[in-house]
Amino acid sequence: MSERPEDQRQPNTVLGVIAHVDAGKTTLSEALLYVSGAIRKRGRVDDGDTVMDTDAIERSRGITVFSGTAPFLYGGRAFTLLDTPGHVDFSAETERAMGIMDACVLVISGASGVQAHTRTLFRLLALYEIPTVVFVTKMDYALSDEDAVMDSLRKELDGTFVKFGDGNADFYEETATCSEETLDRFLETGTVEDGEIRSLVRRRLLYPVFFGSGLKLTGVEAFLSGLVRFLPYPEYGADFSARAYKIMRDAAGERVTFLKVTGGTLRARDAVTVRGVTEKVHEIRRYSGSRYTAVQEARAGDLCGVTGLTAVRAGDRPGDPFPAQEAVLKPVMRYAVSLPEHVDPEEAFPVFKALEEEDPALSVTWNGYLREIEVGIMGEVQGEVLCAVIRERTGMEIRLTGGHVLYMETIDGSAYGVGHFEPLRHYAEVHVRLDALPRGSGLRFRSDVPQNDLAANWQNLILTHLKEKEHAGVLTGSPVTDLQITVTAGRAHLKHTEGGDFRQATYRAVRNALMHARSVLLEPYVRFRIRVPQESVSRAMNDIRARYGTYLAPVYNGGDAYLSGRGPVTGFNDYPKELASYTGGTGQMVLEQDGYDRCHDTEAVLLKTGYDPLMDLSNPASSVFCAYGAGFNVPWDEVERYMHLPRVNLNSRASFRAAPAPAGPSASVSLRATDDELEAIMLREFGPIRRPQYTDRKPVAVSGKPYRPAAAVTEELVVDGYNVIFAWEDLRKLSEEDIAAAREKLIGILVNYSAFRGIRTTVVFDGYRVFRNPGETISRGGVTIVYTKEQESGDLYIEKYIGSLPKDTRASVVTSDGMIQIAALRKNAVRIASAEFADMVREADREIAGILETRAREGHGTVGEWMAGRADSPAEGS
Repeated sequence: MSERPEDQRQPNTVLGVIAHVDAGKTTLSEALLYVSGAIRKRGRVDDGDTVMDTDAIERSRGITVFSGTAPFLYGGRAFTLLDTPGHVDFSAETERAMGIMDACVLVISGASGVQAHTRTLFRLLALYEIPTVVFVTKMDYALSDEDAVMDSLRKELDGTFVKFGDGNADFYEETATCSEETLDRFLETGTVEDGEIRSLVRRRLLYPVFFGSGLKLTGVEAFLSGLVRFLPYPEYGADFSARAYKIMRDAAGERVTFLKVTGGTLRARDAVTVRGVTEKVHEIRRYSGSRYTAVQEARAGDLCGVTGLTAVRAGDRPGDPFPAQEAVLKPVMRYAVSLPEHVDPEEAFPVFKALEEEDPALSVTWNGYLREIEVGIMGEVQGEVLCAVIRERTGMEIRLTGGHVLYMETIDGSAYGVGHFEPLRHYAEVHVRLDALPRGSGLRFRSDVPQNDLAANWQNLILTHLKEKEHAGVLTGSPVTDLQITVTAGRAHLKHTEGGDFRQATYRAVRNALMHARSVLLEPYVRFRIRVPQESVSRAMNDIRARYGTYLAPVYNGGDAYLSGRGPVTGFNDYPKELASYTGGTGQMVLEQDGYDRCHDTEAVLLKTGYDPLMDLSNPASSVFCAYGAGFNVPWDEVERYMHLPRVNLNSRASFRAAPAPAGPSASVSLRATDDELEAIMLREFGPIRRPQYTDRKPVAVSGKPYRPAAAVTEELVVDGYNVIFAWEDLRKLSEEDIAAAREKLIGILVNYSAFRGIRTTVVFDGYRVFRNPGETISRGGVTIVYTKEQESGDLYIEKYIGSLPKDTRASVVTSDGMIQIAALRKNAVRIASAEFADMVREADREIAGILETRAREGHGTVGEWMAGRADSPAEGS
């Protein structure tokens, strides 16, 4: 930022206004707009007619819930006022707004001074490095005292606060003490230049303080003049960049993405790219409250709402190379959504996901086990507002029930994990190391793999997959945090690796490492300050200890005692009511979020949640390897027996084994291969696409039973695709996020199963309701994939298809759909329920694993020996 306004066409300054609830923030915002001439009439919060609070919920409650903007000019300088919520329940919205502020007005009530939430906001301003000025309002109140407020600021907040305006003869001297350079110049000249003051404010070495009343308009003109003189000027680059800070839908239901242009110029019809998705801007709007004007362009420093961008999310930074600051204020409680009896939760889920776009802190999730929607809530008021918004938009009456703490997980020390994904004609292997970080560090990612070992594009893809997923811990399934995740090794195949292969391998590697780690359960903590009568201090200290909290020695002042400390949220959320009860209303307690720390009752929480990481099909720790033309599953604790790359020591990058391989038939199997060997495996195992597989295999003993070779193709397996997807838990969960990915996963399973069993397979996906769908039939890996056309149901297609098969073909139909089962019965086809077919697939996986163990016992220990043995024995070839 510049300290001298040499260019008269300085860019717009985004001026945030923040405060604790009921400090007078919105009233001051109205006063600034009125005095500057931006509005002709001031609204009042009590009357529900303010320019900034435009939503019906805001006006009915008298509080700001959603951030709002309004441009104004004063003293030849352009500002955009950004009004933010003051209630602690909506502080996540305030924090998101900080990401686009050039400067900020911290509003303090002269009647109440610095509050607990004020301290939280001030720490956030320091974290986001926002130049800040203070306006103390409500000075028309009888109890307001300037000296008391200045003492409160200097005592409670970490910074140099100097009173600006009339009545401070020592103004320049106090300002000069902010830095040695400024003091030296002041001693020489006896004054401090405006440019020097702007520099001090920019570096957060100085916090100017103004006094007045937003309601009475006293001190507002002087404050506006001070903003023009002393706020630093923002500077921007020539190339386009922007920051998305808010998503909403207008009265017509159209999605509006709110951006701050941080570089260059954005014009209507320009293309914007985020996470590989490019979209065109349809319309650019300049908002003032709820009203807007359509404009052709937005320049650096401008705030605007744009239509046409559906992929951009709040927090995205198109064109900006710097990552967004991870949010500090997050919900620590989760609630289940109780819907009306006639509403299907799965159908209502998209409504809540749309709300999550507007408020990412809601963290909407689907609990597949309980078939219910869960949301993250900061507090009771936010919960009431959420219910009101749903009622207003959909007419549904909902309730939030079953509130529980949002736990997180981390590890002690370090852990190593391997993920391998190698079904038919796919390949990827990833190794990661997890290292514990200090509390509050979040997740960090890096790759230590030399580019000679793995190309940069694959490494970048792995890092992308690491960042895109909320990795679940293995204690309660809660998100993991405070970890350094380092990619230590990886391998791709020249012909058979696709992008999705590394996604699977990466997810599995992290999960595998967590299964090997010493996991730690974390719970949210609060920092508290308690004031009680001296005769109650012993009771308060005993209560704190009973709630697993800690505290500093009490401080006595007059007849009161003050206690400061911290403890788990679960112990102190309801304590303010109890405190008020036993002190007769004289005791007070303020709470502030204080991050996460070790859970005080881990065993009880684990017992209550009953989470089993091996039953969480959406987060597998196992890996998929390949043999006999099919993929087979390897449990998490046996993956290192089969992995293709050696384990890596990060200190020396030398290969080592942390522990000897477990004894057993598979311990001697080495599947570490070069790319040439991997290609040979692919060719010899799978053969050319048109080559029949498994027709001449010799019987091999497995668990005392002869292995039956695949027969000639006289059997036909017909699969009702969507019925299986929605019947299998892992596929159903995947379909909620990406139905195409669920289809692809099912197709891959069928390709592997069909190749191993030696049967012909057709999978049918119903396209009955797809408008203008012509239908399509394709073949992949021996499986025929059918997408029925518009107005052609899947059950009708399956009935016709099995009726057209030759008489010597034995058809089996996989479905749990009653109509299709009846159709299969008419055609003398074998009916297989979707759940039963899942067991058949698992049985095939077990047989493949058994075959591998048998071959290991026969001495085919290495890939080279195995391949040589198969080449010398034509009967065992593929």
